[in-house]
Amino acid sequence: MSETSKASVSFVTVDEEEAGQRLDNFLLKRLKGVPKSHVYRIVRSGEVRVNKGRADVTTRVAAGDVIRLPPVRVAEQPKAPNNASAAADSMQLPIVYEDDALLVIDKPAGIAVHGGSGISFGVIELLRAQRPQAKFMELVHRLDRETSGLLLVAKKRSALVKMHEVLRESHGIDKRYLALVEGVWPHTRCHVKMKLLKYETPDGERRVKVHADGLSSHTIVNRQQAWSSASLLECELKTGRTHQIRVHLSASGHAILGDDKYGDSAVNRALPKKGLRRMFLHAWRLTLNHPLTGERMTLEAPLPTELQAYIDQLNQQEGA
Repeated sequence: MSETSKASVSFVTVDEEEAGQRLDNFLLKRLKGVPKSHVYRIVRSGEVRVNKGRADVTTRVAAGDVIRLPPVRVAEQPKAPNNASAAADSMQLPIVYEDDALLVIDKPAGIAVHGGSGISFGVIELLRAQRPQAKFMELVHRLDRETSGLLLVAKKRSALVKMHEVLRESHGIDKRYLALVEGVWPHTRCHVKMKLLKYETPDGERRVKVHADGLSSHTIVNRQQAWSSASLLECELKTGRTHQIRVHLSASGHAILGDDKYGDSAVNRALPKKGLRRMFLHAWRLTLNHPLTGERMTLEAPLPTELQAYIDQLNQQEGA
């Protein structure tokens, strides 16, 4: 990997949108391409100064702080941003809502929310490539790569901080998903509560399982419609654990159709011939208070065409 050199000491002033970050996170964004270990070393050695004084990586920077940056060798950016730039013109993400503080998109299935782990770019890199003038753009929360639906992006740091506060509150935001599962779900409405533990498979894949040492999780499941072979469920998240809905439904004996991690592989293999070529999980509704105005908002994204077509097919087959 080729490198370019920053020849001299530079000084940057923290603005309002950057205020409140830890020093290490501030530096990692400013010094893109510099290894995290090197950033920590130059802070420990005192080469980085905040208002002419030494600081720890955990120091929170404030608006108006002057940060001294030493000369560093910055690795040129990998190909990922170029890929995002190349896709920026052809891949337009559907916008559900936008103002000065918040952007809400209807994320298609198959695109990750961010790059990494072999993925060249995701939603956030694509948005930044499409909006190079934007001073700030960060994900408020995440969706799995194969999950479609509503995704919140903050356009101001103040909005991001407030949204994270809201997400930590038990009733701060109402998140609803639609999932099509195997078999007939037996309850019209029920509460699923399990302890979930994250782990890695031998090949390094991230998974989640029900385990006594895990974190508490809670999903309210409402049955919307049922056929002889499948049920359409609305899942209301009361906690936000990794893969929560997928594991809750699978552990309850009704895995999401098309789920390659927690579903039935034999059932999933037959789905493409029946017209379903992805996991049937869609984030369809969000109700929240606007992070800056406090106005109550309800945002909706209907089922994508391919998922609605599969529902229509089930209705036709069973005369619903």
